[in-house]
Amino acid sequence: MAIDYSWRSAFDNAALNALHAEGFGGPAADTDWLSRVRRHSLGWVCASDGARLVGFVNVVWDGGSHAFLLDTVVASDLRRSGVGAALVAEAVRRSRAAGCEWMHVDFEEELRPFYVDGCGFRPTAAGLIAL
Repeated sequence: MAIDYSWRSAFDNAALNALHAEGFGGPAADTDWLSRVRRHSLGWVCASDGARLVGFVNVVWDGGSHAFLLDTVVASDLRRSGVGAALVAEAVRRSRAAGCEWMHVDFEEELRPFYVDGCGFRPTAAGLIAL
């Protein structure tokens, strides 16, 4: 298996909707992800195994020094294989190259080993309001 990691590449919306449904639960939506990320994101990283989309992470930003990871997802059969960490590493590298100085990520407690131990984030205090 040779996974290809690409920055800001085109992808199939149906494939990303299916990957999101698999990763986050629930039925596949009909979201136009490609239009959304082109409009709002610094970039995104796709992980592909041939023609199959097996991973994705979205990088949004404030237009300045802060980048934010959203929607990190990996196909269930490839979790714990390094694909997620490689997605994040590419997102960090590309964000740094774009002039960002900080990468933020919010995560649920069970993902702490992945983001802190596996990807090098340090824990910080944060706040959240459900809207």
